[in-house]
Amino acid sequence: MIKKLFAITIVCFITSSAQLFSQQAFQSGEWFKFRIHYGMFNASYATLEVTDSQLNDKPVYHVQGRGRSTGLLSLFFKVDDDYQTYIDKRTGKPYKFIRKINEGGYTKDLEIDFDHRDNEAHVLNRKTNTRKTYSVPTNVHDMLSSFYYIRNQIDRDDLKPGEEMRLNMFLDDENVDFKLVFLGREVIRTKFGKVATLKFRPYVLAGRVFKEKESLTFWISDDKNKIPVKIEADLAVGSLDADLEAYKGLKHQFSILIN
Repeated sequence: MIKKLFAITIVCFITSSAQLFSQQAFQSGEWFKFRIHYGMFNASYATLEVTDSQLNDKPVYHVQGRGRSTGLLSLFFKVDDDYQTYIDKRTGKPYKFIRKINEGGYTKDLEIDFDHRDNEAHVLNRKTNTRKTYSVPTNVHDMLSSFYYIRNQIDRDDLKPGEEMRLNMFLDDENVDFKLVFLGREVIRTKFGKVATLKFRPYVLAGRVFKEKESLTFWISDDKNKIPVKIEADLAVGSLDADLEAYKGLKHQFSILIN
């Protein structure tokens, strides 16, 4: 559950436009490491890495997100998650998404192939060895491709507090429409120093996981990289915080106000 929350959070940055990757915020070789706390526990670490690859003779970015529980939490709630996406280098659209997770015994092993011409998602469930096809909206994204797409599209200069954005995402077996609100600019303290950030709040489903609809808040760097530096979530039970722990391979210099 913890890694699922993190993965959902980092993709809540996307509009429904279909522009090209005109101003790339990232490059092959980019790598992030996040430290995640659940209440008093140092719950886990998560990494995101971008590499060059080929899929069906097309040049793509292969993005892999990994997460594992650590410390005391791993003794009674084991997390071992693997998220992967293959995205078109020109348009940013995903071709394939892989989600293989084990979260406290809750497991999923899915492979999703996107057909953007016919607006379909072909889902292979490896646990049950079954295949299903779902209709999806135009410009649909998966959990990881959304984050990388919007980093290239967001216009920092034109953002105004209260502005709403929409997310078209296909998650497991359903289409999800997220509403995201830009809250404003804020300078926050990180392990690297003070960082100017853009602050967002997605409206999520209250109930089993989140305490209220406005329980999630996250901050991305207000520079050309637009990387996630902090996440906070009030859960139905406890709270979760994630902070950028390490990075390398950024395309642009990370803007730190005070070291």
